[in-house]
Amino acid sequence: MKAMNMALRVLTAVFGVGALVLFFLNFVQVTAGGELVNLTGSQLAFGGSVATAAGTVSLAKSAHLLFCFILTAIAALMSLLAFKFKNSRIAAPVFGLIAGIYMLVISLSTPGSFVDYRPIADVTYLSYFLNIYLCMGCLILCAVAGFAGILVADAIAVQESNGAKKTIPQRLAQFFREYKSEIKKVVWPGPKSVVKNTVIVLVMCLIVGAFIWLLDFGLSKLVELILQI
Repeated sequence: MKAMNMALRVLTAVFGVGALVLFFLNFVQVTAGGELVNLTGSQLAFGGSVATAAGTVSLAKSAHLLFCFILTAIAALMSLLAFKFKNSRIAAPVFGLIAGIYMLVISLSTPGSFVDYRPIADVTYLSYFLNIYLCMGCLILCAVAGFAGILVADAIAVQESNGAKKTIPQRLAQFFREYKSEIKKVVWPGPKSVVKNTVIVLVMCLIVGAFIWLLDFGLSKLVELILQI
């Protein structure tokens, strides 16, 4: 089981770093003026100069892809730090999952929704490269491997404690059982109590509102008198 734990750590790091590397490969192909222009994920995220038939143009930053790049970088970094610091293990799959879902939305949408191609003249067609789908897949696999590793490490800790500790699924099941038992203890008010309490609240709101209005009206008149002196 310890070998499986280490293998899952390695897979989490491989998929996290792999997703980050894919950002520096081609993500989008633009057809402009009969010419094909390839844009990498890093160019889309950070902007940059691109040579086209009409000359060199500067791309605007894509906030969406920049956000995904930052999340991917954090996931990759945390997956590597997990070999040294156990507390950072949860961060890698969490950030990987968020980035993977975001990248899934981007990859399933039309490129024009997330790519600002306006600086490039005479654009007739945009398409995604396979790399953007591979990046999304690596992020999802990074999250899956990371969470699986956490479950395996927890099972190892429970096994070493000789039953003194409970596994994560057992603790979750216990939490929901206790939550269900506490919900059963809640005493719900009847229809008459609900109507009575609602009327009381509405009346108190009217009284407080009227008091604040009278106080505001009186103070405004007092200020007007002081200003007239």
